[in-house]
Amino acid sequence: MKIAKYLLLPTLGVLSSMAHAQSSVTLYGSIDEGFEYISNLGGHADYAMVSNTQQLGSRWGIKGTEDLGGGVNAVFQLENGFSLNNGSALPNGQMFGRQAYVGIGSNQFGTVTLGRQYDSVVDYVAPLAAVGSWGGTLFSHLDDADNLNETFRINNSVKYTSADYAGLQFGGLYGFSNQAGAFSDNRAWSVGTRYQNGPLSVAAAYMNIDNGSANSTGAVIGTPQLSAQQRVAGVGANYTIGPAVLGLVYTHTDIVDRPTVPATSTVKFDNIEFNAKFNVAAAWYLAAMYVYTRDSVTYSGGHNNPHENQVGVMADYRLSKRTDVYVQGVYQKASGNAVFAMIGNNSGSSGQNQSVARVGIRTSF
Repeated sequence: MKIAKYLLLPTLGVLSSMAHAQSSVTLYGSIDEGFEYISNLGGHADYAMVSNTQQLGSRWGIKGTEDLGGGVNAVFQLENGFSLNNGSALPNGQMFGRQAYVGIGSNQFGTVTLGRQYDSVVDYVAPLAAVGSWGGTLFSHLDDADNLNETFRINNSVKYTSADYAGLQFGGLYGFSNQAGAFSDNRAWSVGTRYQNGPLSVAAAYMNIDNGSANSTGAVIGTPQLSAQQRVAGVGANYTIGPAVLGLVYTHTDIVDRPTVPATSTVKFDNIEFNAKFNVAAAWYLAAMYVYTRDSVTYSGGHNNPHENQVGVMADYRLSKRTDVYVQGVYQKASGNAVFAMIGNNSGSSGQNQSVARVGIRTSF
């Protein structure tokens, strides 16, 4: 009996330790493909197969947690984006270009993660806009200068996300330049918060980037807003009334010392968006968006204040829990001197009007 006792106690200890340190790993993803008509691309209409435009985007990833005891968990996530048309990795051919991080989370105090991650504007404000909830890339604001469409992520970043305190959550991020002797070159930081109470959701966030894309080791690689400084501030609110969700979002972007030809000292974008989604039935919904954008461009020898009006509509029908089909239509009218319409990533129009229609299918796992 004593021998059995001595053998049993270590075994129970091992089993107890295994039960204490439970872990889970999840494989997930989504695939989005569609056909688009673009009215004006280089002065011509374009008919094309285009993947990866929905808010989920074509992706696959692995995420996991490990219970460390006392309400503390180790967490990680690796997420790859890709083009279904040619199989290439997105963005920029990176294996885990969408997200790649590891960290420690506490049920009481929040989570700290390290790696390649989203900034606070994406985390808190984007889910209240059409582009970050139901619409996707075609519903992004002009040139995605506010990054609500996740044009770039933040490398070398440390992020804190608080626990949920009665509907209130907040957080912040800092992305290092990783360059000796140039600590402030290509660094980024952001802060944000959200509050949800019943039908009301509100959020605000701010992001600052210094010398974005100034080197290949820093926080931001591939931003189209190459500049000495890029500042983005955003606020938004959603309100649910029965089957309808109404949204209002405002973003302001300052781009300082942008090295273009002619040399531009500052560019400012102000976006005001109204959006609405109506759940007609459990299987399908209708949605619409209107955005007014005011630009302010200061360059050597002049100043320009163009503006854009953009409207978009969408209908989505769910075939199953995993698969849905949808149609989208977006129209933009640009006004002002030397400006051209641009919807989503469809740059290169030769006029001040552009429209895009899309029919797509998406499946998730």
